[in-house]
Amino acid sequence: MRIDLHTHSNRSDGTDPVPVLMTHAQQAGLDVIALTDHDTADGWVEARQAAEELGVGLVPGLEISCKLNGISVHLLAYLPDPSYPPLAKDLQVIRDGRTDRIPTIVARLNSIGVPLTVEEVLAQATGTPSVGRPHVADALVANGTVANRTEAFDRYLADGRAGHVPHYALEPGRAIDLVREAGGVPVIAHPWGRSSYKVMTEENLARLVEDHGLAGIEVDHQDHSPESRTALRAIADNLGIFYTGSSDHHGAGKIDHDLGVNSTEPEQLERLLETAKNNAAASGAQVPEAYLP
Repeated sequence: MRIDLHTHSNRSDGTDPVPVLMTHAQQAGLDVIALTDHDTADGWVEARQAAEELGVGLVPGLEISCKLNGISVHLLAYLPDPSYPPLAKDLQVIRDGRTDRIPTIVARLNSIGVPLTVEEVLAQATGTPSVGRPHVADALVANGTVANRTEAFDRYLADGRAGHVPHYALEPGRAIDLVREAGGVPVIAHPWGRSSYKVMTEENLARLVEDHGLAGIEVDHQDHSPESRTALRAIADNLGIFYTGSSDHHGAGKIDHDLGVNSTEPEQLERLLETAKNNAAASGAQVPEAYLP
């Protein structure tokens, strides 16, 4: 089986509509895909319909924005009840924070001579409940300022750049608690990618496992070197948690993140689904079901 447990549609910062993403998953030879848009479950119904039509397995999920000691950390949440009030409330605050900072980002870029308007950014954010930095990047590509999203982030939008404006994010332990209360399965995304490596030490991961019930970590990811993957797999084994692999696919929004470029071992998916079953039973939440034809 080929299993990709981290993908994005245009319901957040991917470029493909949900049905197109699912079709591309089938064409890439994937047996199972997880839709994990940022801070929203808006694409789940469409994804399930497409999955049934195409015969592709689907694990509904989302990716929650977190911060630890001021450093960005992302939490993948599989099969939670997105209507669980405390979780839904915080996800709304996160989405609003993303959108509300757009005028400030545009103003900062304008102040250093970068031509951009809020309207240009909004034009790039079709089908999503929140507007984020990737849509700013797409607008900069569209008006010819940069060649692609990567250049936009490297020059203007990454941490420390002129256009970077912080937004509300959850502390990882709190996010893990919410996901488990909602009957879902919490997995740290790309723990040693980007800037997350600064805080996702084995000690901190162990604390999240012991104090909050972190269930797994994403190991096979394009942001991880072969050496990092080996070390992270050993950490997962030491902590008794499972590990996943995925593309973190964003359509045309990310280079070198093709569907299926990394995959999850079937036995690790089984551990995830067993954890989901147990967490759902313990919480009593109305969780979604994975579709595995």
